[in-house]
Amino acid sequence: MSSHTLAAPAPANLRFHPLRDSATMLRRNLKHMLRYPSMTVILVGMPIVFLLLFVYVFGGTLGAGLGGVSGGRAVYVNYVAPAIILMTVTATVQGTAISIATDMTEGIIARFRTMHIARVSVLTGHVLGSMIQAVIGLTMVIGVALLVGFRPEAGFGAWLTTAGFLMVVTFALVWFAVALGQVSKSVETASNLPMPLVLLPFLGSGFVPTDSMPTALRLFAEYQPFTPIIETLRGLLMDKPIGDNAWLALTWCVAIALGGYLWSKRLFNREYAR
Repeated sequence: MSSHTLAAPAPANLRFHPLRDSATMLRRNLKHMLRYPSMTVILVGMPIVFLLLFVYVFGGTLGAGLGGVSGGRAVYVNYVAPAIILMTVTATVQGTAISIATDMTEGIIARFRTMHIARVSVLTGHVLGSMIQAVIGLTMVIGVALLVGFRPEAGFGAWLTTAGFLMVVTFALVWFAVALGQVSKSVETASNLPMPLVLLPFLGSGFVPTDSMPTALRLFAEYQPFTPIIETLRGLLMDKPIGDNAWLALTWCVAIALGGYLWSKRLFNREYAR
């Protein structure tokens, strides 16, 4: 027999099927969401509380500062809604880190290692499940924002672009959260590590214009990733010029997604090698 003869393909029952295995892991995560809906309620509840707090407690004063003297609260809800929408995504990824850490600490990952499944499917199942959870959360938060006076001027095309942009942002942050969940030694740690993501909209243009901040804070706010993301959302929803913010936001998203994916893959493969 020639040395160049190709090896026979593995039997069908021994081949890995990443797409099929990812779908199986996605169903597992969706069942967890249905079994423990309190997690989704908590993650969505926080942005809603912040929305109501800033609109009804601070909205009159902050809206007047934005030039809405005759209707400060109505002006401010349109300004702050994009930041709250982004906070909904960051709250979702906090749940992703907790779910990953739970799997890592409860031994289910060790069980998966003994099964004939594609390794990548364990992580992609979490990613896809988190994106679905984000869609649910975003729908609820945008609905509440509309009820309290949010009046976007976006047309149908702009809404589609906004939805696609939010999925890109979610995808990037979820992969970063997957890595954070793997480096966490406990579920408690996993719930705390993503907290900077929740706080960054406050240190950007989400709640007040950056030019109202002290110099050092203004420089940080203008160059951190969430500011161009918020400004892109604000421009799309309110039909205003976006400028370079969209390219900056997408560049940040690509960098975060790629970094999060490579970091997650390295951590997961290291766990498998143990």
